[in-house]
Amino acid sequence: MDRKQTRDGVVMYSVGSSYLVLTDDGQTRTCRIRGKLRTEGIRTTNPVAVGDHVAFEDASDDKAVIKSIHPRRNCIIRRAVKLSRHAHVIAANVDQAYLVVTLINPPTSTGFIDRFLATAESHDIPVCIVFNKIDLYGKDDRALQETYREIYASIGYECIEVSALNTQDMDRLRHRLSNRVNLFSGHSGVGKSTLINGLAPELDLRTGDTSDHYHLGRHTTTFAQMFPLSNGGYIIDTPGIKGFGIVYMEKENIMNQFREIRKRKGECKFSNCIHENEPKCAVKQGVESGEISLSRYQNYLSIYHTDDDEVYR
Repeated sequence: MDRKQTRDGVVMYSVGSSYLVLTDDGQTRTCRIRGKLRTEGIRTTNPVAVGDHVAFEDASDDKAVIKSIHPRRNCIIRRAVKLSRHAHVIAANVDQAYLVVTLINPPTSTGFIDRFLATAESHDIPVCIVFNKIDLYGKDDRALQETYREIYASIGYECIEVSALNTQDMDRLRHRLSNRVNLFSGHSGVGKSTLINGLAPELDLRTGDTSDHYHLGRHTTTFAQMFPLSNGGYIIDTPGIKGFGIVYMEKENIMNQFREIRKRKGECKFSNCIHENEPKCAVKQGVESGEISLSRYQNYLSIYHTDDDEVYR
């Protein structure tokens, strides 16, 4: 084979400056990125993300060189925490995102949920909310979970209840994954790795040390990684996220990522209504009538008024 022949593949995982690429013919190749890619107008902490389709060529050392990134269909991106650049791309070219939510051990707030949903909505990524650990819920937890489910199901988000102990739940969710690129995300401790192991036991993921599958060293909290499924498709396992900060979204566009607000905004008296203090605001009327969730409305305002320089964002 010509050592300079260009080949295509998808990025499965990265450690430091090394990227594992799955080629179109099913082989894996460890790559590094061309120096120019690090600086050519890229404003994120990671110029190449899991799920990226890339072109690479062999080099004189033991690693191939990623020459270019093919255009992304979409991506999940968040504010970088305590890092010099703007944002971090969690994963690219996602068919379906699963936001794993728990109401205890640890609790997931609606603020976190709505920030994730707004980001996914802005990139046209469907999201399914997975309520995990339901076998641990008491009566009050069940009531709160039902409140959450009603809020999100009423605006078109699919909600699923699962327990890794219930094989029927797992079978139903496993069926949805085939022939798709599936991203799993959520707080640390919500049981993503346990859930993924139940869905694909052959992966045998271990919390905090998941990279043995690819022999690239210890897994860090910085990068996601993608695994092929035996029945077709892929799972992207992401590190636990403490806070989900929104980036690259103009303030006037934030309301459009809340489905129920987007639906009503044309009924407001003023075309530039931000749905806070303006008279005859159809969105505020929707909140007062109970047709729009108060928590969703408050989270919209919180995102709208968040300072760009705040670390959480």
